[in-house]
Amino acid sequence: MELSRYWKTIIDTLQDGVMVVDPGGKVLFINPAAERMTGYSAQELIGQSCRVLDCTGCRIIGKGLAEKWCGLFARGQVRAKKCLITNKDHRAVNIIKTAVILKDNEGKIIGAVETLTDMSDLVRQQNEILALRKTLHMEEGFHGLMGASPAMANLIELIESVALTDSPVMIAGESGTGKELVARAVHESSPRKDGPFIKINCAALNENLFESELFGHTKGAFTGASATRVGRFEAAHGGSIFLDEIGEVPLSTQVKLLRVLEEKEIERVGDHTPIRVDVRVISATNRQLEERITQGLFREDLYFRINVFPLTCPTLRERMEDLPMIVQHFIRANSRKNGKKILGITPEALGKMATYGWPGNIRELRNAIEYAFVLCTGGDIGPGHLPPKIAGTPAAPPCPPPAAAPSQLPETDEKKTALLKALRHARGNRTEAARMLGVSRVTVWKRMKKFGIDPLRDIG
Repeated sequence: MELSRYWKTIIDTLQDGVMVVDPGGKVLFINPAAERMTGYSAQELIGQSCRVLDCTGCRIIGKGLAEKWCGLFARGQVRAKKCLITNKDHRAVNIIKTAVILKDNEGKIIGAVETLTDMSDLVRQQNEILALRKTLHMEEGFHGLMGASPAMANLIELIESVALTDSPVMIAGESGTGKELVARAVHESSPRKDGPFIKINCAALNENLFESELFGHTKGAFTGASATRVGRFEAAHGGSIFLDEIGEVPLSTQVKLLRVLEEKEIERVGDHTPIRVDVRVISATNRQLEERITQGLFREDLYFRINVFPLTCPTLRERMEDLPMIVQHFIRANSRKNGKKILGITPEALGKMATYGWPGNIRELRNAIEYAFVLCTGGDIGPGHLPPKIAGTPAAPPCPPPAAAPSQLPETDEKKTALLKALRHARGNRTEAARMLGVSRVTVWKRMKKFGIDPLRDIG
């Protein structure tokens, strides 16, 4: 059967676009699928240069015809290349292009045929999946960072961007906002994630041994140096080093730290042999380094070297919409650790938390949930389980004042009155009442049973 007569019918039924061009790039033929993809009709495109589609996968030489005009003719073919073309409405269309040159019987190039597969729907689906994954990251925690507020979404987006580079990062924020978690997120999102992550608390290091801690020392370099020691920078080779509270680095060490950042080399104390280090530097501070520069306590050139890409951790006050999510996260974590069957928090207790200022930020919130777990025996955390300053109640006294002088009341009545006052002051919390009375929780329970105290009737 002679199939050559039906080639146009066959090509017209293909779902992929087909385009034939001459050696100069002039369009000779397109099928209906290519018309739909480009938005141009065959009449509009035929006779025009294929460059009207502005394909990102084309390398135009433009010095003649065929191999002197286009990279396709020079190479002979293109296999499954991801490209963008511009359609008639000036919109970008994602395609996969495969092309091959056409030759006559004498081997002379007479043109090329290209097949174009529209990938727009697939790319759109991939973008939707990526956006969904980002949302899930925010709800389930992005490398330990919790929150879906605009402030946290912006921070996570910046982390993902800078993680792909090796630029030094400076993390600023109040105490307790999670600067170390941000540093770890930068490291774990980067190509260095399989390398070491070395943390240094600069405020906790002995000033006299600071240089040794950072760069190491050789045996006998100073009194007490009984063996050669590898410094933190050397230990972080191939990974990241996190300099927490970098504003506390002594001026004498700042000069050498700047040299390490510039030259990518360290020298151990007591040795002058340079050691190459490949380390990504992440710094953090809760102090205004600009003020320390003015005071002569921090070098300006070092500041500009470490502050290439600044990140700021938002305070809890700036993202209170994240409070319920973070509270529930800490409740689940404490339940797993303590084995207590605490399911959540009451709206009243959450309301108390929402009106509190949280000067200690996330760290203070975590401590507040741990405090509540001590007092709450099960169910939901209520206002009475929160620290007094958060619940808006004064701190309980060590023990309640006596109901009356011992001589005025029988011992039984005295104990019952004191127990009722303690329970009312503790809002029915038996553990807190026991602490106020200086007895065990079991004793409180036994006395309630003995005196016939009904929590709903007598305590309210």
